[in-house]
Amino acid sequence: MKDPIFEGEAAITGIGTSIPPNRLEQHEVFQRIEESCQTDEHVMRWARRIFRQCGVDTRYTCEPDFLAEAGTCRYMPGEDGKLVPTTSERMELYRKESVPLALKAAEEALADARLDPAAVTHLITVSCTGQFLPGLDAGLVHELGLSLRVNRIPLIFQGCSAGLKAIQLAKSIVESNATHAVLVVCVELCTIHFQPPSSREALFGASFFGDGASACIVRSVSNGEAHMFRLGKGQSVLIPGSEAEMTWKVGDQGFDLFLSPAIPKLLRTFLREEVQHLLDGRTLPHLWAIHPGGRGIVDAVQDMFALDDSQVFFSREVLRRYGNLSSATILFVLKQMKENLILHGENQAHGISLAFGPGLTAELLAFSYAANTEILEVSGKDAAYV
Repeated sequence: MKDPIFEGEAAITGIGTSIPPNRLEQHEVFQRIEESCQTDEHVMRWARRIFRQCGVDTRYTCEPDFLAEAGTCRYMPGEDGKLVPTTSERMELYRKESVPLALKAAEEALADARLDPAAVTHLITVSCTGQFLPGLDAGLVHELGLSLRVNRIPLIFQGCSAGLKAIQLAKSIVESNATHAVLVVCVELCTIHFQPPSSREALFGASFFGDGASACIVRSVSNGEAHMFRLGKGQSVLIPGSEAEMTWKVGDQGFDLFLSPAIPKLLRTFLREEVQHLLDGRTLPHLWAIHPGGRGIVDAVQDMFALDDSQVFFSREVLRRYGNLSSATILFVLKQMKENLILHGENQAHGISLAFGPGLTAELLAFSYAANTEILEVSGKDAAYV
């Protein structure tokens, strides 16, 4: 019989990702910051430390202005008093760029799942880096050719953990009715909130956040399905006394981010108990899809559960290649994991996914990979799924 901790009735059957065309090399970003902060050695000391330790090599941005020299880039003005983009200007950029980026990821997820857009019954859109109306959900309905009656559920301004929260919501929808098919789309344009690097807080945002979109299809497992992540038990926890450790506020010149350096230490105080509660006494799984909110977060999880480097490779690799993409990141990790499982001909494996956001909030979800439904039948899985 199937293990309900790891193997539920719903599965991720298709994943898609997309990134904007403008590539930021980490050493070039640091050079521009250095040029714009020549007279502030305190800021530069922090910049050197943060950029050296963040675990990012490259990122992508929808804003070509970031490729300009420091003195001409509006986000890194070379002289005091020069106006940086207002929040309304940044929201206009978000409106223009978010739908096309999300559309690419959604189309890839639909193709990967071999699902006709007309079959989508629910659309969950996720973003914390911009808002406009009619919103991202309405734009995707028209661009993808979804039913005009599709049930639209926007998850707005919930931070990095919202991608995994959306997957758990999609799981609940599918388990309530096996005919439902849910399209989850996350898009985050983090770089448009880059602040002039005048403080440690601003440097965190400048050092490891990037732009990107991801999407997945969640539906009931059916005969002939291949390369799926079956979704098992999930839970969410709000950590008391941690409200000030991660904040995201609307300011006059973009959204203002604060990340406490104490977050990895806080994870060590509660995460073990939450994972044990989720697994209900079972041994730790082999697959770990960790949201790479920063190198310190991945380090904390690896140390806490004595994971080997291969088990955190995909989280570190996504961070290195793309940076932290907020809610969109977890599906980048799962996509790379899936591609690797296919490449090495793996048939089955159990896993756990973790993501963290303001609150502090932790989202946890157990899952299992199966190469095809025939494997489930051979291994004695419930006949309802084959």
